[in-house]
Amino acid sequence: MNILVIGTQLNLEEAKQKFGEEHTWQGVTSHNQIDDLLNSTDVVFDFIPEQISNFTIYKKTTGTIFLNTVLITLKSICGDQASKKFQAFGFCGLPTFLNRNLLEVSTLSDDQTALEEICKKLHTNFARVADRVGLVTPRIICMIINEAYYTVEEGTASRNDIDLAMKLGTNYPYGPFEWCEKIGVKNVRDLLQAVYKDTLDERYLVCDLLMQEAKK
Repeated sequence: MNILVIGTQLNLEEAKQKFGEEHTWQGVTSHNQIDDLLNSTDVVFDFIPEQISNFTIYKKTTGTIFLNTVLITLKSICGDQASKKFQAFGFCGLPTFLNRNLLEVSTLSDDQTALEEICKKLHTNFARVADRVGLVTPRIICMIINEAYYTVEEGTASRNDIDLAMKLGTNYPYGPFEWCEKIGVKNVRDLLQAVYKDTLDERYLVCDLLMQEAKK
């Protein structure tokens, strides 16, 4: 399949690692560059959909579009403009979250037929989740990272001790601070702020220490 990635070089590399080199890959850093590519594209992975000014930029494609919906819902991006010519799904585009055994996906329809078909072609298992800011796994991981920052801020434990305790006690692949470094502290902050705005749940209020580090 012909796959187009809109985002950074790291986004492109992670997509290749996840779905394999058997596909034909193209990568661009801006939506301004996609107009001439859509006719020949089967699948688009858009890591920066919040920068779309008008969803009709995708009207030329008859393929499948995966939109990074960690900061914005699929419905808010597509509105009523989604054409019957193509399918749009949400996915988590945070670093390290794409290249996993299970692809976490949100949909606008309860019909999973199209999703099943495209995931079969991409050779990936998937889990359908509600169309909510932060999806499921990203908001859980970022909340854990936020709590770890609170723990350090209170002087309860060091970063190394927290990382070690989480890996030994919960069998997580990384500790909260190791994970934060891989995801990017600014990405963690942005997700927490987006989820708090969506839920008004105080669990997602960004720790001051995390906020300070994200500003550097």
